Amino acid sequence: MAINQNHTCEELDGVKCAVVEKNVKSERVEFLTWLLSGNGYTVIAAPSPPPKAAPAPKPAAEGEPAPAPATPDTSQPTTFTVGVTDITFNTINALYGRLLRTDNGHKVTIAFWNQEERQSHDETPYYEHK
Repeated sequence: MAINQNHTCEELDGVKCAVVEKNVKSERVEFLTWLLSGNGYTVIAAPSPPPKAAPAPKPAAEGEPAPAPATPDTSQPTTFTVGVTDITFNTINALYGRLLRTDNGHKVTIAFWNQEERQSHDETPYYEHK
């Protein structure tokens, strides 16, 4: 059980993990795996559970046509839940505490984490970033 919403733990592929992000696409999984593995974390990505199904339709009354059966929505792309095996990991603390580093030694900034920048400009504080 999590202390708050910023520090959740789940079992991914049978391993207890601290959740880093949920419902992310495969490109984001690749980026997070590269970044977190480079910082010494073991990363596990598991497919996110499908969204909850709509309630079953009520049976038709006599004389009315039966409702059409619901078809599963396959247009939704597959998303993943990304976690690390270190259950003490907290994404907010790691980012604002500047605990993560890129492969060239720069500290990971919020803009770099969100993939808004291709390089981390760690000389600029996050509150001055535009």
